[in-house]
Amino acid sequence: MERMAEELSRYLRGWIGYFGKCETPSVLASLEQWLGRRLRSAIWKQWKRGPTRFADLRQRDMGKDLAAQTAGSTGPWRLSNSPALSIALSNAYFDSLGIPRLTVDR
Repeated sequence: MERMAEELSRYLRGWIGYFGKCETPSVLASLEQWLGRRLRSAIWKQWKRGPTRFADLRQRDMGKDLAAQTAGSTGPWRLSNSPALSIALSNAYFDSLGIPRLTVDR
């Protein structure tokens, strides 16, 4: 994940430099939402099995019931928009990886 974050950060910094002063901030905001969802989906795919998913969700202070319910689910794109993954893999987590935001206001 760290390698993917490093490559993505380099790419996004170029985007911010080029499109940073655009007059359509809503486009950047929707792109940022899509990017977060795509990253959550990729991480969910990396965890692969139910027990691994459950353990990783519990490590991120997820409740036992919600972690069990989410770990048993499939469909990474659909789950990437779920409350459980939004809490466990929040924007603060992506900030800690060094992934820059496309929008100015945090």
